[in-house]
Amino acid sequence: MDRDLRTEFLTLHEFAAAARARLDANGWAYLVGGTETETTLRRNRLALDSVALRPRVLRDVSAVDAGASCLGKLVRLPVLLAPVGGLELFDPDGALAVARAAGAFGVPVMVSSVSPRPKPEIRAATAAPALFQLYVRGGGRFIEEQVEKTIAAGMEAFCLTVDTAHYSRRERDIAGRFMKPWRAEVDAGARHAQAALSWADVSRIRRAYDIPLILKGIATPEDARIALDHGIDVIYVSNHGGRQLDHGLGALDVLPGIAEAVAGQARIWVDGGISRGTDIVKALALGAEAVGIGRLHCYALAAAGAPGIVRLLEILEEELVTALGLLGVTRLDQLNPSCVQRGAPVVTPPGAFSAFPLLGPENEGP
Repeated sequence: MDRDLRTEFLTLHEFAAAARARLDANGWAYLVGGTETETTLRRNRLALDSVALRPRVLRDVSAVDAGASCLGKLVRLPVLLAPVGGLELFDPDGALAVARAAGAFGVPVMVSSVSPRPKPEIRAATAAPALFQLYVRGGGRFIEEQVEKTIAAGMEAFCLTVDTAHYSRRERDIAGRFMKPWRAEVDAGARHAQAALSWADVSRIRRAYDIPLILKGIATPEDARIALDHGIDVIYVSNHGGRQLDHGLGALDVLPGIAEAVAGQARIWVDGGISRGTDIVKALALGAEAVGIGRLHCYALAAAGAPGIVRLLEILEEELVTALGLLGVTRLDQLNPSCVQRGAPVVTPPGAFSAFPLLGPENEGP
C-alpha cells in the first residue's frame, strides 16, 4: 500500500522522529552531530533563536508569493537542498533521490562530490537548477577537470567548499568507531591538496571558465571582501553545519556583517541550522538571497525517500507563507532588517532540535 505522506507527516518534527526510528546509531550520530564540543552547531541555533520577528498589521496579505529565483531561474522557494556527503546512509538512491525531489517540488539542488552519482544523471533528474560542489582531492588539473565535467553536464554553477582545509574531529563518529567510507578513501596526497587550496586556485578557475562560481564556507567579512576581488558570483555563508571549526559563531551572527561588506556586489546564500519557515524569513531579512537546508532534508530522505523531501518542502512552504503574511509582507523582496530584532531572549536551550521542542532532547542521542 502506498504511503499517504500528507496525512503521515503534518509537522516538520515528525520527519526527524521517523528518521531517528529508521537509522542505526552511526547513521543518526553522523546526521545530527558536529565537531568536538558541538559549540558551533549549537550557536547556529542560538543565532537563529535570538532573532525575533516584528509583525506589521492591517496590510493586505491575501496573496502571498514565496517564489524566488536561483541564478536567473524561477524556483518555488528561496531554499537550496544543500550538499551532504553519504546520502546513501539515508536512502539507497542517495543524491539521485534528492535531485528528483528538487525537481518534483521546484527548488535547486547542490550535489556533493562525495556522491557517486554521475553529474549527467543528476542533471537529467531535475529541471530545477542543479549545482555541483567540490571537495578538492588532488592537485594539477583535478579542479579544472571537475569544472569541465560540471559544464559538460549542463549544471548551472560550480561550488568550491573552502572551510575543510583540515578534517575536523567529529566525536560522535569517533566514539562510535564509525569511519565514513568516503573519508577512509582519502589518502595523504588528497589531504595535502585539500589543505593547500588557496585564493590562487580560485583566481585560476575564475579566469579560465565562464560558469557561476560559488565559495561555500565564508564566515567573515574579510574573506567576503577577498571573494569579491576574485569575481565570485555567490558567497555562501556557512560553518559546515557546525561540523568543521568548533567554537565558531553561528551563521546568522556573521551574516549581517558579511552582507554589509558585500553590499549587493554578489549573491549571498547561507546555511546552518535552518529548520523552519521563520528561520528562512530571518535569514532573508538579514541579507541572504537563499538558504540551504542539509540536516532538515536528510530527515525527510531517511523517513520517506524523495517523496518525503517533497512533503517536507510543502510544510516548509506553508510555514514561510504564514510567517510572511503575519509580518505584513507579500513578497520576499519586501523583507529587510526592520522585520526582525536581534538579541531577543532565547527560550529553548540551543541544539540540533531546539527548533522542534515537541521532540524532546532525548532524540539527539549520545
